Amino acid sequence: MEIRKGSAVFEHQQNIWLESLQKQGYRITNPLKIIVEIMASSDVILNPTQVFLLAKEKNSNIGLVTIYRSMEKLEQAGLIGRVHMPDGCQSFFHASNGHQHLIICEQCGKAEYFEGDDLNPLFNRTGEQFGYQITDHWLQLFGFCQKCKEINLNRK
Repeated sequence: MEIRKGSAVFEHQQNIWLESLQKQGYRITNPLKIIVEIMASSDVILNPTQVFLLAKEKNSNIGLVTIYRSMEKLEQAGLIGRVHMPDGCQSFFHASNGHQHLIICEQCGKAEYFEGDDLNPLFNRTGEQFGYQITDHWLQLFGFCQKCKEINLNRK
């Protein structure tokens, strides 16, 4: 798991998240601050167990229930979104700016958002073909990032 630390950019992002939570009426506790730090600085998807293990490094008293409740708060606040994995499990990643799609490395969990405006004609044609009025869509792509692809090629 790659968690980016110490950057002024990520500290600024964490402060924005904490201000947003406070404005929405959430009480800012130390465990919530830790979880915000983890999620705001991660460039990989994280499931609650992974967040729990990372949070335990910072606060050994933090509990798994606290992780789940805090992740729920962050999702309700629009700061993180769910990632539905092919195995049926769910992970989380920081929310996108506007409507974007997610591409995720199956091996290391690295995730990136991409624009998908050129997909709208496909969605519209599909809706027309089946008699639907498309109101929303959700697209996630899975594969291997450049780094993992090279590692896998070198193993062969």
